[in-house]
Order: sequence, then structure tokens, then C-alpha cells
Amino acid sequence: MDARNDVNGGEFSWTIGGFTRNARRLDSVAFTVSGCKWRILVFPKGNSTDHLSIFLDVADSATLPNGCTGDAKFGLSVIDQINNVRSITKGTQYVFTARQSNWGYKHFIPLTELHNSTGGYLANDTLVIKAEVCVQAVTPLVNIHPAGPTDKFDSYFTSLKGLINAAETDGVSEGSSSCHQDGALTVEIPSLEEIEEAKHSLKECLSDLFKLNMKERLFEALSTLSTARTRLSLEQEIAVETFQANFNDFTSDFLTFEQDNAEFELHKLQRDEKFSTMKKSQETHIFYKQLMDDLADDEEELKRKMDEVKSRREKLLSDWEILLVESEEAKLGYKDEQKKVVEAEEKKRIAEERMSRSTSAWSNLKAQFC
Repeated sequence: MDARNDVNGGEFSWTIGGFTRNARRLDSVAFTVSGCKWRILVFPKGNSTDHLSIFLDVADSATLPNGCTGDAKFGLSVIDQINNVRSITKGTQYVFTARQSNWGYKHFIPLTELHNSTGGYLANDTLVIKAEVCVQAVTPLVNIHPAGPTDKFDSYFTSLKGLINAAETDGVSEGSSSCHQDGALTVEIPSLEEIEEAKHSLKECLSDLFKLNMKERLFEALSTLSTARTRLSLEQEIAVETFQANFNDFTSDFLTFEQDNAEFELHKLQRDEKFSTMKKSQETHIFYKQLMDDLADDEEELKRKMDEVKSRREKLLSDWEILLVESEEAKLGYKDEQKKVVEAEEKKRIAEERMSRSTSAWSNLKAQFC
């Protein structure tokens, strides 16, 4: 194991001895770049393929905060230990999250090529893998809800944006178009007028070899000039003889190129159409993301209002509980007083009966003496 690190980038080399005797999957030790722990995953017999499979993995993605993302560039290399020039390197840029923490290549190199005894990938049954990582940014996402499906969208469209940027900066070289057809040679000695006409035709042919009648005219012009003995310089005679001697091959090459060029133009057109669709998808993604941000703001405002409603509800419940206590006290007091009223009413009735008897006796006594 060998590692080198700076603030945001680092590289790590992993030498695996007895490679062909190893298990289905091997994990390297963890190495740290920009505060994140990484490791290399390799499948010596392929990950359900006939190719060597290599991946870069965040060693402990469970420690990443939920919603945390990181923008990283990485490269993975299989080293040719005999000729370093033949080493194979593949790399890309990717956004890692707590749920999407590993990327790489399922078809890195065919196993037949890897085990080829004339190559230097497995020297003394030892494989050397190098990883280079550059972490450009680690950003915690602020959201009301835990990380959701938008993580997948952000990751995909970030990588799509990288592909679009790369496509916009790449150039495609384009060659000129040429076309010739086969013809028969003549040996008539031309006149001076015919020679001049042949020269004129030759110039037109050389200016646009893809016109439909160019092959015949070119053949006729060359035939005329090849038999001419005047009006041609030595260099012109040599050029005419050289081209005429290889006329069939040259014209066949031009026709082949025309066909290949037409196929190239077709694929280029189809590629540009796909690129236009990709770019439109990227622009739509940005629009959707803005809508999602607006929804997040609405959710935040709704959450604030919900907190206010919750606070008012809790205050109302608290006042309600106080009212319940007061009501229960009044209820118990009412029942107690009601019982006392019944008792007092009975005492009053008895007292009224006694008072009535006394009043009757008093009235009788008064009637006797007054």
C-alpha cells in the first residue's frame, strides 16, 4: 500500500500479490482524502462479467450526514508493470451521497487481456491498482425532510452536466470529400486545344471531386494529358502518370471515403440530436430543481405556521385543563350543597310542623282569655 495526499486530492496505490488465488471480491484498506475515507473494491473474476471490475467506495458512508453530498473527480488505473505506457486509466466526475457512495467500472479490462502472459498487468501474479481522488466540494443539504429521491436526480444530472460540458469542448475533425469512378485509358495524341481543355477539366475535377460526372471527366483529362508531349512541365507529366497508374485504387479510395464520410455525417447528426435532447433534459432538470426549492420554501413557511398553530393548541389545552379542574370543583361543591339543602329542607319541614302545633295552641290560648 502507498498513499499520497494534499488538502483536496490524493492518490493511493494498491499492490495485490497472488492475485489469481484471491477471492471473488477484495477490499483495500481505507485511505483519507479531504476528510473522507475511501477504499478500492476489485473483483478478480469480474462482477458477473468476463471483465475485471474495479470500483471506488466511500469507506464508511454511514458516517456521512443524511443529505450530505460531495463533488469528486476520480481516476482508477491498472498498471502495466513492464511498460507503463500501456497502463490503463479510466476516470470521471461524480457526486457522492450517503446512499450513493460507490462508482467505478464493471467492464474495466477483459480478463483475457488481463491474464495475457505477454502483457505486464499480472507480473509474477501481482496486480497494481492506483486510485486518484480530488474532492472539489462537500456540501450539507438543508431541507425540511430527510434526503429523498432528489438525491438521485441531482447525482444523475450532475454527471450529465459533466458529459454535456465535455461534449461542448470536444471538437471533431472533418476531412474533405472526394469521389472517383473507374475508366478506360486511351492512347490518342491530343491536339493543343484538347490539351488545354483537358487541363481545364482537370482543374474543375480537382476543385470538386464529388460531383457525379467528375470521374469520367477526370479520366478523360488524364488520358488526354498522359499522351501529350507539349504544354506540360516535367513535374506535371510525373503527377499525371502517377495518378493514372493508380487510378482505380485512388478513385476507389475516394468512393470509400465518400461512403464513410456520409456515414460519419449521419452519426454526427444523430449524435447532435441526442446531445440536444441531453441539454434540454439538463435545462428542464434545473427548472424542476427551482420548483423543488420553491416547494421547500413553501414547506418551511407551512412548518412555521404549523408551529404557531401547535403553540396555540397547547395553550388552549392548558387553559382547558384549568377550566376542567375548576368545573370539577364546582360540580363537587354543588353536589355537597345539594345534599345540605335536602337536609336543611327536612329540618325546616319538621320545624314548620312544630311551629304549626305551637301556633295552634297559642291561638287557642289567646281565644280563651282575650
